[in-house]
Amino acid sequence: MPPKKPIKSKDQKAKAASGGGKAKKKKWSKVKSRDKLNNLVLFDKATYDKLYKEIPSYKLITPSVVSERLKIRISLAKRALQELQQKGLIKVIDKHRAQVIYTRATKAS
Repeated sequence: MPPKKPIKSKDQKAKAASGGGKAKKKKWSKVKSRDKLNNLVLFDKATYDKLYKEIPSYKLITPSVVSERLKIRISLAKRALQELQQKGLIKVIDKHRAQVIYTRATKAS
């Protein structure tokens, strides 16, 4: 005769039936939040001077580049670049409805 199995209580039977291995609860990954940009809506004197001094010397000039470097809004950067182009300090390379690409004006042109 085989040896007798130990008698289990109701609680022990329920515990054994409920789970083989304990499954760990899913942990949601932490989402990294970006800091809110606090860019200027209008030019102050220092930023306006910096625009005229630095921007015409860049090889690649886009509203995004100007916005990031001068900490101004894209809409303000677009208007500023149009003004620089009208004064002949920069020239258009490519114009698209979404993005305009400028470069510095050379002496030959």
